[in-house]
Amino acid sequence: MATASAVTTNAPMTAEEKKVIFASSLGTVFEWYDFYLYGSLAAIIGKQFFTGLDPTAQFIASLMAFAAGFIVRPFGALVFGRLGDMIGRKYTFLVTILIMGLSTFIVGVLPTYETIGPAAAVILVGLRLLQGLALGGEYGGAATYVAEHAPHGKRGAYTSWIQTTATLGLFLSLIVILGTRTALGEATFAAWGWRIPFIVSILLLAISVWIRLSMNESPAFQKMKSEGKTSKAPLSESFGQWKNLKIVLLALFGLVAGQGVVWYTGQFYALFFLQSVVKVDPAAANIMVAVALLIGTPFFVVFGTLSDRIGRKPIIMAGLLLAILTYFPLFKALTNAANPDLAKAQATAQITLTTDPAQCSFQGSPVARDVDFTTPCDIAKRALAQAAA
Repeated sequence: MATASAVTTNAPMTAEEKKVIFASSLGTVFEWYDFYLYGSLAAIIGKQFFTGLDPTAQFIASLMAFAAGFIVRPFGALVFGRLGDMIGRKYTFLVTILIMGLSTFIVGVLPTYETIGPAAAVILVGLRLLQGLALGGEYGGAATYVAEHAPHGKRGAYTSWIQTTATLGLFLSLIVILGTRTALGEATFAAWGWRIPFIVSILLLAISVWIRLSMNESPAFQKMKSEGKTSKAPLSESFGQWKNLKIVLLALFGLVAGQGVVWYTGQFYALFFLQSVVKVDPAAANIMVAVALLIGTPFFVVFGTLSDRIGRKPIIMAGLLLAILTYFPLFKALTNAANPDLAKAQATAQITLTTDPAQCSFQGSPVARDVDFTTPCDIAKRALAQAAA
């Protein structure tokens, strides 16, 4: 039995397995591209769809709309995970890619605040919710689909390709944005050119659907279905029984939460930080982050393969520890390198604001203009934020 296991582990990847990984990964890259376009253009989208807000609050509101997609992702995983158990992974993939692709395309043709008023912001947030639902089902489904094709001892190596898709999707979105911005010029891009990356996603949708239609159902699911072993009530079994629920909670808050902080801070927030905090030129910021993503992406596969040999836990713990030790000094060093004058001002020009905390409110209404800034505290916060810009 040990010999058979070794043969299975050391056997080269078959053509079918390569196709599974390529098709699943490529489709998921396109989904992440759609999802991250919004985040990469948050500053411009804030000006287009949250015009009723102060410029600083516009950006905050656009990020809140971006966050809306993350809030519903767990529900997407539940809904489409259940659907995948019922009809299979292949057809669930088709549903998620259609929802994501069409939602992204609609953002590209959606009228702005100046045209239809607050309804623009409401529709935009609704589309973000649909994208979050679709991505929640897509990402988990793709990982499950590949894992069900992986031979014994290679699940880490095989599913690591799915982990590269988020980084590659962000990289692709930055490249398309950079190309469009360079071709049209900054003024034209800010006026209407930002729509082009969203609109061209319809081409990626067509490719994704064609790829997904050529895929076969996973052998593990086919076997379970033929033997009648598929779960009749996967949600109640997962969340209604403590022995399963505690595993779900451990994965959600113990593993995924930390991974999410590390990934989005190191890769995605870095772009916001460069553009909005240290005031790096948007095109230059896109190039820097894109290069960093290109360098870092192969290590998903390296550490995924290593996890098959030494286990998942040491890899996860080492990554979290590395982030804890390096993130604060790295972002401080990034400020010093990108904008030394700002770093000097932050260190020497200390500002103390004395006010009544009860007068300090949270700004973020997508339909207000100046109503958010009525108290002395709020007016002072706005003045300081605009001075920093």
